[in-house]
Amino acid sequence: MVFRGTITDAPDFDPSADAETLYNAMKGIGSDKEAILDLVTSRSNAQRQEIIAAYKSNFGQDLIDDLKYELTGKFERLIVSLMRTPAYHDAKEINDAVKGAGTNERCLIEIMASRNNKQIHEMVEAYKDAYGTDIEEDIIGDTSGHFKKMLIVLLQGTRDESGVVDGDLAEQDAQDLYAAGEEQWGTDEAKFIMILGNRSVTHLRMVFDEYEKIAEMSIEDSIKNELSGDFERLMLAVVQCIRSVPMFFAKRLYKSMKGLGTADNTLIRIMISRSEQDMLDIRECFRLNYEKSLYNMIMDDTSGDYKRTLLNLCGGDDD
Repeated sequence: MVFRGTITDAPDFDPSADAETLYNAMKGIGSDKEAILDLVTSRSNAQRQEIIAAYKSNFGQDLIDDLKYELTGKFERLIVSLMRTPAYHDAKEINDAVKGAGTNERCLIEIMASRNNKQIHEMVEAYKDAYGTDIEEDIIGDTSGHFKKMLIVLLQGTRDESGVVDGDLAEQDAQDLYAAGEEQWGTDEAKFIMILGNRSVTHLRMVFDEYEKIAEMSIEDSIKNELSGDFERLMLAVVQCIRSVPMFFAKRLYKSMKGLGTADNTLIRIMISRSEQDMLDIRECFRLNYEKSLYNMIMDDTSGDYKRTLLNLCGGDDD
């Protein structure tokens, strides 16, 4: 695997020196936001965990608590989220999405459709540790119907990751999906859930190609015809992630910023979670799709320290 992120381990890393830099940036009246954002975005997530530990050892204070106290608004949310491990960040996003009145289905869909087995298992553990409850129970309590069933299937983190493709099975799966939807009146949702929730990425790409031959339309168009609501949105997200995770995120980022206003939660979540994974690929997809760089779109759509932090995570302009 070639590394396609924008944030990497800083060379000559000294967690104690970094902890002191942050401590000094926050002591006294006001805080040196520039020093904070420059340091945080030039260290990897693993290094940030060491800084948190050094901060507590050296100053007897909790770095995240201090950051929350000193910073405000979207900038605070962005910096504090960068300090959490990926698993705990995902766990917090899911918890925020299901707790209280109403549910943020879009957040559930984005995380559950795009994470691999290892990421899902780590998130489940982190959730239990952070909230003392079972993520599965919380999702069951907050969702319903086929949408709920598909989320629970994805939450098992049991998708085949062997990369083995069986041509005959791919054809059979395509035929089964066709029979479960387009071919009959009504839809056998369980078939869609089982196949799209468990088969490997390489296998499903082949299934989609076969499907198109049989149905004379894309699997996406069939999903739009056959399913509805949050379940439809979740299944489309799963299909998009099977085809290309970076393209999926490029589209989400564009949607979060186009038109009036900005969906800051989505923007923050994606920029953080992909910064050490595939941000370079996302930038490529973005440029390809929208004839504008992600960098420039963030530049036009955000401001202040918040903008500077996001641009650091983006890592460069492709225009």
